[in-house]
Amino acid sequence: MTGFISWNVDPEIFSLGCFSLRWYSMLFMLAFVLGYFIMKTIFRQEGVPIKLLDRLTWYMIFGTLIGARLGHCLFYDWLYFRNHILEIFIPFTQSPNGWEFTGYAGLASHGAGLGILAALFIFSRFEDRPYLWILDRMTIVVALSGFFIRMGNLMNSEIFGLPTDLSWGFKFVLSPKWYQPPISAQPCHPTQIYEALSYLGIFVWLFWMYFGKNKEKPYSTGIMFGTFLVSIFTIRFLVEFLKDNQVDFEKGMALNMGQILSIPFILCGIYFLVSKKKTNNVIRYE
Repeated sequence: MTGFISWNVDPEIFSLGCFSLRWYSMLFMLAFVLGYFIMKTIFRQEGVPIKLLDRLTWYMIFGTLIGARLGHCLFYDWLYFRNHILEIFIPFTQSPNGWEFTGYAGLASHGAGLGILAALFIFSRFEDRPYLWILDRMTIVVALSGFFIRMGNLMNSEIFGLPTDLSWGFKFVLSPKWYQPPISAQPCHPTQIYEALSYLGIFVWLFWMYFGKNKEKPYSTGIMFGTFLVSIFTIRFLVEFLKDNQVDFEKGMALNMGQILSIPFILCGIYFLVSKKKTNNVIRYE
């Protein structure tokens, strides 16, 4: 086994006293900043007041963070959190030495997806705007966010794949999990990069669907949302076959939790692609 990449990037960019800035946090923030400017271009193009985007951004932030946190606690670690409910909401954990600061360790992308859908639905009701109109446009920036989040996982040396003999296998030398079975210090699939590049490609595709499509014959409302769901979660479903189990209860399962949670999203996306393709209904902002 001669080809491999030793990945030993420090997850912290810098630290000052008790404050530290991590690559993951910076990439997470960058996703929101770039997403804001893309949506600002869309809103201006369609004559939508920018103040509406400012409110939408807060819905997205809270929907993403709350959904991602609840998704992890409920889908991946409920056996622990059912007895530590308070720790779901506060960045501390109880130990024999008292309460210790841990940050909000544990975020789940499927939970973030559900949180975003819920937040946008609430936004559409309070602002009296078409739900599918919002979803079609938000898919562009959410796909881009997926790219940054997975690159953040790479910088954290987390959520990597199973051992591989391929020349681009990564040695995640800073991760304690990398030294444990079944990895046992072998080069692994850099599944973070696989997903990140896939999501970046989907972002480009959706970007073209909106900005490059002949505006005289735009896609029916819901087509972009359906395209997003099918493409994003099919990639997630397939890449999971190359990943190590994230939690112990997944051992022995034919499909892991990430794959099981992806299936409803894929089916929902297929529904929108099939049902909306039969119509030429295009919802416009009014």
